[in-house]
Amino acid sequence: MDRPITTLFMLMSVDGKISTGATDDLDVDRDLPKIPGVREGLHQYYEIEQTTDLWSLNSGRVQEKMGVNQKEMPSKTPVSFAVVDNSHLTEHGVRYFCALSKEFVLITSNRDHPAFRVKAENLHIICQSQLSLGEALGALKSEYGCQRLTIQSGGTLNGLFLREKLLDHVDIVVAPVLIGGKDTSTLIDGTSLRSEGELSQLGVLKLQECVVLEDSYLRLRYQVVH
Repeated sequence: MDRPITTLFMLMSVDGKISTGATDDLDVDRDLPKIPGVREGLHQYYEIEQTTDLWSLNSGRVQEKMGVNQKEMPSKTPVSFAVVDNSHLTEHGVRYFCALSKEFVLITSNRDHPAFRVKAENLHIICQSQLSLGEALGALKSEYGCQRLTIQSGGTLNGLFLREKLLDHVDIVVAPVLIGGKDTSTLIDGTSLRSEGELSQLGVLKLQECVVLEDSYLRLRYQVVH
């Protein structure tokens, strides 16, 4: 395979939501710890997250929502990060990831991105005329040695990975909560299928493991067979 083996790893509600609402003021990381009946088992997701791949792919929009543009500089970790971003990370946010990451790869089509003003030995930039996830994944493997990649991005970017058949595994922790709302982001967003001819774009899954966790949480692991 000329790209890394990919796993979509996410926390979602029973109805498939990965956010608690349709605005950036609402977020599962901030909100679920406040909800009795949900907060008690939430630690299991973060514990499982610590066992995922040593390469992680995120989106700039999600990271902006999580506050990396304002956070204090973190300690170095053994994890390498790739972030797809055109306009959400500031120069501070880029420096944050340089401090956090073993290697930090920014994937962008913005030639004026603040990352171009940052000098760091572990900063690498894949600049494309337009986003090509397949080419970016190929570069992550061939140029930076990424063999396995955990994807933790927003629903729209997740949808692009699905439609371009770039997902190999799906690993989901399901929280015991219903959120609702047609505008609230789901595990897979993006353009909806509109014809029978588009059904080939579906992601067909084969269940590999179903684990009943504590406090009514579930972990579901699938292989994507397309």
